[in-house]
Amino acid sequence: MSRYAPGHREEARARILVAVGRGFRKRGYGGIGVDGLAKEAAVTSGALYGHFPSKEAAFKEAVVAGLDELRAGIEALRAEHGVTWIEIFVDFYLGYKRTCELGDSCTLQSLTPEVQRSDSETKTAYEARMKLVADAVADGLSGADAADRLQRAWALLAILTGGVTLARAVEDQATSDTIAAAVRKTALAAVD
Repeated sequence: MSRYAPGHREEARARILVAVGRGFRKRGYGGIGVDGLAKEAAVTSGALYGHFPSKEAAFKEAVVAGLDELRAGIEALRAEHGVTWIEIFVDFYLGYKRTCELGDSCTLQSLTPEVQRSDSETKTAYEARMKLVADAVADGLSGADAADRLQRAWALLAILTGGVTLARAVEDQATSDTIAAAVRKTALAAVD
C-alpha cells in the first residue's frame, strides 16, 4: 500500500516540471545543472531523477509543457475575446511577456535558442508542438485560405519571438519600448 494519496506522483511531477521550466528559462540549458533544477523545484537531485531520467529529458518536457501552455493560452483568448483576441495576445506578449522575470517568460522566446542546440528528439518534439501553436493562431485568423492563414500565423510567431528577444536584450527601457512598438505595428499588419 502506498503512503501517498492517488495522483500524488502526477501532481508532484507537474509541480517539478513547472519549476524545471522556470529554471531553464532563467538560466538557459547550459547555465543550470541537475542540482540547480532540483533546487528550483525544492526537491533533491534524486527526486528529480525519479521524474526525469536526465537533464536532457527534463529540458524536452519543459519545452513541450511551455508550448502546450502557449497553445492553451491562445485558444482561451480566442474563445473569450472572439475576433479581438489577436490584438490582446500581441499586447500581452509585447507587454507582460517582454517585461516579466525571465523565469516567467514565454518558452517560445526564451527556450527556442536552446532547442537549436539540442538533440534530434527534442527538436522533433518542439516542431510537433510548434505546429499545434501555429495551427491555434491560424484558426483564429480571418480568411478562407487555410494555407494563407497558417503562413500569417508563422510570421506572427516569428515577429513576436524575435521582437521580444531583441527588446529583452537591450538595457535601456526606452529602446525596449521602441522595439516593442515597432514589433506591435508589424505583427498586427502581418495578420491583417
